[in-house]
Amino acid sequence: MYLIKHPKRSPYYQLVYLKNGKLTSKSTKAKKKKEALKFLYNFKGDQQKEILKKPISFSKFKTEYEQFVQTSFSKSYWRNVCSSLAQFLKYAGDIQLNEINLRVLEAFLLIIFSRSKHTAFQHFRNLRAAFNKAIEWDYLSDNPFRKFRFPKLPKVHPAFISEVEFEKILEKVKTNLLKDIYVTLFHTGMRAGELTNLKWNDVDLESRIITIRNTLEFSTKGKKDRIIPINEKLLRVMQNHFPKMINLNKPQFIFERIPGIKLTIDYLSKHFKKAVRAAKMNDQIHLHSLRHSFASNLVQKGVSLYVVKELLGHEDLKTTQIYSHLQHQNLLDAVNLLN
Repeated sequence: MYLIKHPKRSPYYQLVYLKNGKLTSKSTKAKKKKEALKFLYNFKGDQQKEILKKPISFSKFKTEYEQFVQTSFSKSYWRNVCSSLAQFLKYAGDIQLNEINLRVLEAFLLIIFSRSKHTAFQHFRNLRAAFNKAIEWDYLSDNPFRKFRFPKLPKVHPAFISEVEFEKILEKVKTNLLKDIYVTLFHTGMRAGELTNLKWNDVDLESRIITIRNTLEFSTKGKKDRIIPINEKLLRVMQNHFPKMINLNKPQFIFERIPGIKLTIDYLSKHFKKAVRAAKMNDQIHLHSLRHSFASNLVQKGVSLYVVKELLGHEDLKTTQIYSHLQHQNLLDAVNLLN
């Protein structure tokens, strides 16, 4: 690799280097040697970076990335990512990671988009994040999604229920344990996984505080601890479940069917859905709707989105802004009082 200048041909220094075993020249766009040497130095750095890129098949990268996500994020996000990577592998086959281009990705997403816009968007986000990590790991020099712009999705407001509607659903729930669990979710906005992992050492009834903790056995979606206050209705539920004796060496789950055995989200979700249908409510209402209802009811009562963000444990206020339409409605109702 060297510099050369032919004044009769060009006023610029030319860089001569080997490419695929053949000598190739490239203009430095520099007339002075000092600037040409700077170009040579930067070019060498870029060449070395390219050499460092390790060829890897998509299936091998998929395994590595899934292991990374599993140890760094929540189980639900890990499952979501695994689904996206598996779908793309099924479509594109086990090609080399650096052979994946925008054309292949667009064709894949177009098929998914024709069936479900929101599923296509999930795959887009998951694959884009995976390729960004591939760049960090020196498997890629550029993200094939860099120039891709996903079509704007229509805003879908999450389904939520009022306290009156919630009471109608509770009437159809068969056991007191499940009723208390659903009341807890409705009055705390906890994710179902956070509730099933909740133990008595996470609750301070005297200070009326629940602490959602990250532990070796469980991690929250945002990987951050947070505090949720206990209101009067929830306090009564907690007091009813408070054990006569607490083993400090082995913390107990707050809600149990069988002592020491953690409840499954699937069990809670199925029974809630049965109650929703028995109450002849909107079929779009599911267990996670209790979290949306907690947030929506607070916003409707004038609580700021920032406070709701902290209670829900959102990392970004943009996530909480799905409830902003309710805040706008409150402002409109306030102005209409002047009529």
